[in-house]
Formats: sequence, C-alpha cells, structure tokens
Amino acid sequence: MKKLAALTLAILLSPILRAQEPDQSANPEMQRQEVVNLEHETARAIQQNNGTFFRRVYSDDFSGTLSHGQPVDKTALIRVIEDRSFRYEFFNASDIKVHIFQETAVATCLWTSQYIVKGQRISAQMRTIHIYINGTRGWKAVASQTTNLPPDSLHPL
Repeated sequence: MKKLAALTLAILLSPILRAQEPDQSANPEMQRQEVVNLEHETARAIQQNNGTFFRRVYSDDFSGTLSHGQPVDKTALIRVIEDRSFRYEFFNASDIKVHIFQETAVATCLWTSQYIVKGQRISAQMRTIHIYINGTRGWKAVASQTTNLPPDSLHPL
C-alpha cells in the first residue's frame, strides 16, 4: 500500500519536478553550438554537391544572395548547390561566430574553397552570413548573404 501511495505521489509530482529542471533548449551555449554545427554541415553539403541538407534545414520561404549579387530562393539555391559542373576539392567553414537573440541566430563565417570548373582549378574565399529561426522543428535558415573576397572568382555561391 505504501508503495502504491509513493508511486501515485511521484506521478502527481513529476510535472512539477520536470518544470523545475533547466530547459536545455534555452541554453544559449548549446544553441550556439547547434548553429555552429549547421554551418559545418552546410560546408560539407556544398562540397558534396548535396541538396538534401538544404531541403531539410532551409525554410521554404528562404531568401538569399549569392556572392555576385544573384538573388535566390530555396529552389534556386539547391539547383546551384547540385550543379555538378563545379567539382569541389574542399569547402571549409571557419571563423564561425554566432549571436543568439531569443529564437533567432545570426551566424557569420569564412568559407574557403578549391574547386574545378571547366578543367580549371580555382580557389576562393567568401564571407557569409546566415539568419536562423528556432522553431518546433529546430533551426531553419531563413536568409543569407555571401560576399566574395579578393581576388574575385567565378564561384557559383
């Protein structure tokens, strides 16, 4: 009988006890690390010409600007990512900085790449900024801006 009473009390109090646990989703350092990981995953997906990551993480109403000023939506960006005429030898995201503002994250980073297009090896560096919104399905990229750093190249992104 005592065990039943203790079990009943535990069940009744469990919502109260859970409510007092720290909310891990609100942990700014954990959120920052999630966005840093997304930036690394973005670079990996670009290197592999893999649009799957962008279909999952970029919002349907995504709006971005590529390195030469071309505006893109989600569909156009994925088309550029999956363009196999650019064969990446490497694509790296570094110098990643993330600022969290409630449910919004602003990530800036340096993209360094080397790729082959039309038989020519090209190296490029770009600065990029991504805006993410944290919703029920996790972080979603809603906007981006990419800028080539000198010397300018014909990089598609």
